[in-house]
Amino acid sequence: MANVKEKYKKEFERRARALVSQMTLEEKISQMVNKAVEIERLGIKEYDWWNEALHGVARAGVATVFPQAIALGATFDADLVERVGDVISTEARAKYNASQRIKDYKGYKGLTFWSPNVNIFRDPRWGRGHETYGEDPYLTSRIGVAFINGLQGYDEKYLKSAGCAKHYAVHSGPEGIRSSFNAKVSQKDLWETYLPAFEACVKEAQVEGVMGAYNRTNDEPCCGSATLLKGILRDKWGFDGYVTSDCEAIRYFHEYHKVTSEPMESVKLAVENTCDLNCGCMYQHAVNAVKSGVLDEKFVDECCVRLFTTRMKLGEFDKSTPWDNIPYSVVACPEHRALALESAKKSIVLLKNNGVLPLDKKKIRSVGVIGPNADNRVALQGNYCGTATRYVTVLEGIQDLCEKEGVRVYYSQGCDLVKPSTYWYENDRLDEVRELCRECDVIIGVFGLDETLEGEEMPGGLGMQGDKPDLKFPGIQNEIMKEISQNAKKSVLVCMTGSAMDLSEQNEDFDAIIQGWYPGEKGGEALAKAIFGEYSFEGKLPLTFYKKTEDVPDFVDYSMKGRTYRYIDKEPLYPFGFGLSYNEYQIDAKFNGDVENGIDIDVTIENKGAYEGSEVVQVYVKALRENTPNATLKAFKRVELRPSEKKSIKLHLSPCDFGFYNEEGKLVVEAGEYEIYVGNRQPDCRSEVLLPTEIIKLKVECKKNIAFD
Repeated sequence: MANVKEKYKKEFERRARALVSQMTLEEKISQMVNKAVEIERLGIKEYDWWNEALHGVARAGVATVFPQAIALGATFDADLVERVGDVISTEARAKYNASQRIKDYKGYKGLTFWSPNVNIFRDPRWGRGHETYGEDPYLTSRIGVAFINGLQGYDEKYLKSAGCAKHYAVHSGPEGIRSSFNAKVSQKDLWETYLPAFEACVKEAQVEGVMGAYNRTNDEPCCGSATLLKGILRDKWGFDGYVTSDCEAIRYFHEYHKVTSEPMESVKLAVENTCDLNCGCMYQHAVNAVKSGVLDEKFVDECCVRLFTTRMKLGEFDKSTPWDNIPYSVVACPEHRALALESAKKSIVLLKNNGVLPLDKKKIRSVGVIGPNADNRVALQGNYCGTATRYVTVLEGIQDLCEKEGVRVYYSQGCDLVKPSTYWYENDRLDEVRELCRECDVIIGVFGLDETLEGEEMPGGLGMQGDKPDLKFPGIQNEIMKEISQNAKKSVLVCMTGSAMDLSEQNEDFDAIIQGWYPGEKGGEALAKAIFGEYSFEGKLPLTFYKKTEDVPDFVDYSMKGRTYRYIDKEPLYPFGFGLSYNEYQIDAKFNGDVENGIDIDVTIENKGAYEGSEVVQVYVKALRENTPNATLKAFKRVELRPSEKKSIKLHLSPCDFGFYNEEGKLVVEAGEYEIYVGNRQPDCRSEVLLPTEIIKLKVECKKNIAFD
């Protein structure tokens, strides 16, 4: 199959080169911007490259709205995420087919999706972190590869749609200075943390596009970096797809980064370093750059060849593709919405439960639902989203479930997300909150943020251009939560955010805590059903929840020291990989092999609980010597099990899974002892307290150094 694909790839490149050879300089430049114009004489239609599909077809009307990317990361389920990507591309083709019939070629109507975001969520204050799959390079690579496979499909000739891995590279805030910021990183951190997910997307998923970041990395602007684009992406990894700038990023070369002095120099830097597409308008200066001798036209030609090769892979210049007959009726169809519910179900993380959950509708007469996110549709979405045919908020999900059983559901907004009042005077819903606590058998508080407060470079919000100033809940949310925890008979907290918050106080005060993320159009239904025991919680944290803001290093410091579960030197509140269940699972493992040749792990897992559900088997590796990361995730697999069912799975550790990058950016397995851990959590002390399940350990020895190219 791979050889067949290569044959077609060469054919498309040959056709693209022949087409480009017929163009004038001005025509070629007109195709190197996201709003590519029509060239009627050559049969080239207008095409806008900019489209989004982070967790559903975005900004193009109605589509299935899946949980936000961070929630998909919390599923630890690559197979599920590939199914999500496939559904997104199916809906994309349906919309594309409809647009093509009426000759609508405007923005958000194409098949080149600028998704996924595989940046590392290194700092919980970063506002765009919820667009990512979390803080771990390995988890991000597995989920990212799966999503791209779903988007692009497996046809031997054509792409179903084209994915784009962004933002390359070393990009995770602060948002307010991203256009001028210089991310300084060591070669060790670059290769060990910031590049692995991109490498996997290129080499394994053969992602069609890569988007450069706004910032500089080690002094070079990412969208014109000889090191990142030519040295690593093209030469070392063999990437032959298209590279696009982030929007207006090339203009920032001279306006903010000051690495060039004027537009033609910026264009030269980007084009010569193989940035094929300009989201923006700077490439209009390429005509004068070529005519004045600043830029050699051969670089323009190669950019255009890559761009038209991508369009040909999508079938734009052929009579038919396998997806031309996908009808519009598939958009937001019941089957796709059911997958949105399944995704939400697998993403929600139970952080604490003192026995209050699951709630039993037969034993309670009233439920109070309190909080600014209880009936907030925006908090279901996350950014870069489509429009759902119906949203189910947490309040609506609980009402749908309880009221038909005769359980009364009370509601109070409690407070605004940020403002001190909801209508007239400060804390004007406090009396209502207290009355619900007195009246109801249980209170479910739904607090947090939404995409208007954490997101991409934006005014307002929390005053940080989309970032968070700290890990605290804004406004008077903490005050209302304290009223609930002090006055409710039983209290459950649902935290709806795209990032880690300081939940230290709530961990002491509430009977149960749930991390709900931005769970998509069916999120309220998924949360309600889990709370009331229709199924068990299944999600795992894809990032670390710190105890307080002060436990996180300086936001602008891109060193990994003290960051994420791999390098944290303080005890977290809730660790990466952690998540409770109503079930108990027993895991056993046997090992075969050695470090030098790889180790096979035969795992058996048994569901000893009463619920049909799934658990994530996690494999970590730790080098037993100083100055190495904490135990690091190297393999995982979600396993579905009925009550009392036992299954066997196979996992594998390759020799490079025991390696670490040195200060020269070279991967080396050093001679010495290592420990392998297999279980349903990290092998750290805090996880052991929160989830005291058995971890299977094996100590192995590598007898000699092993270096990798």
